[in-house]
Amino acid sequence: MTKIFRDLNPINILWLGVFLIILRLAFISHLPDHIEFTFVENFAQSVLPISFENFFSPTNNVLTAAVIVFIQALWLNHVVNYYNLLGKPTFLPALMYITVSGLFVPFLVLSPPLICNFLVIWMVDKLFSFYKNDSAKTTAYDLGMIVGIGTLIYFPFIYMFLAIWIALIIFRPFNWREWAAVLVGFITIFLFLAVGYYLTDRIDKFYIIWLPLGSSFPNKIQINYYNYLVLIPVIIILILSFLRLRQNYFKSFIQTRKSFQVLSVIFIIASLSFYIKANFRLSHFILCAVPATVIFGYYFLYATKRWFYETLYILLVLTIIYFQFNKF
Repeated sequence: MTKIFRDLNPINILWLGVFLIILRLAFISHLPDHIEFTFVENFAQSVLPISFENFFSPTNNVLTAAVIVFIQALWLNHVVNYYNLLGKPTFLPALMYITVSGLFVPFLVLSPPLICNFLVIWMVDKLFSFYKNDSAKTTAYDLGMIVGIGTLIYFPFIYMFLAIWIALIIFRPFNWREWAAVLVGFITIFLFLAVGYYLTDRIDKFYIIWLPLGSSFPNKIQINYYNYLVLIPVIIILILSFLRLRQNYFKSFIQTRKSFQVLSVIFIIASLSFYIKANFRLSHFILCAVPATVIFGYYFLYATKRWFYETLYILLVLTIIYFQFNKF
């Protein structure tokens, strides 16, 4: 199944759409009466009165989320091919993104982390451009603003700030102006928010926004038993992907090696940043989808034993579908 997506054939866009619907059929057939969707964080709602809590019906919510995932998959695929991360044009990143986006039921509906994945892909595009830019101050400033916007939507996104600075270390010689530009870009967004607080006589409460940063990391995470089972093929693919990357690491171009380092950093940051959210939800981990799917795509592009990698992928898909039906 994955073999047909190894080539950049336009007909695969149609198959991606079909596959996207298949992975959501179980959930669509048993939709709840109400699906909550909050577009921005509470601290921003008083200044940005944008409310979609009751705007979408359950059906429209899921269908809109599916369209968003489809657009994100094609955009991510374009970025990967543009920077030639996998060595040749392919539709595998798009396929992997659509697959991973159906991993858990909370991934199938509209959520702030899903919206933030637009910003993650945008960030990845700009971060990869660091390598060939003579001056990255403008790009760094833009990236700071992107993190600021993402923080308004979903507060844990603030830790993507670290990914930018680490990317500067990986891609470029030290230049304090570029590092400062990231900070200035981020402050620009929250300066507008502070003005909004001031105009609404709430400036004395502005500091409350930053209090979650002092939260302690939890000793344990409560995840449903079924969620652990569906992660088994994901973990196997992830391990095999890193092993394949390690085998070809020094055979790759320098830019490719550094790009995968940045993707790994984003994956780690996205995985660990959930703790500052008091009402933590499983949907947070869809932020890991962008870097994970690129790494998965690398494995499925260069895996040689077709019976093994096709069986592994089919096992992943069947596991996702089975546990979706099993929840209802």
